[in-house]
Amino acid sequence: MKSSQSCPFCYLDDQIQYETENVIAVPDKYPVTKYHTLIIPKRHVESYFEMTDSEHMDCINLINAIKVILCKLDETITGFNVGSNIGEDAGQTVSHCHIHLIPRRKGDAKNPRGGVRAVIPQKADWQT
Repeated sequence: MKSSQSCPFCYLDDQIQYETENVIAVPDKYPVTKYHTLIIPKRHVESYFEMTDSEHMDCINLINAIKVILCKLDETITGFNVGSNIGEDAGQTVSHCHIHLIPRRKGDAKNPRGGVRAVIPQKADWQT
């Protein structure tokens, strides 16, 4: 496993909840909602676009598996946001690729319209 001595995501062994050959999943340290999970390639890569096809497939498969588990664990979950910040201008603060799986519940936001579009608030409601 390629790692970076200064990368906080290269040393999460004690926090791993789910694992495949190429990726791990851990609880987000600063969760947006309950059960907010990070899916992280084991290999130290900065961007989603640097992952191999195998890493991409493991991410997709793990996201799908965790979604099923979480929906069985918590019946209040009614939706999900899935996303990755790639580059400083997109809000990436840890230089190790990670994908957010954020469970959503009815009423958890005043107006959830636009979902991930709300990263630029004035663009969230695209019909106005």
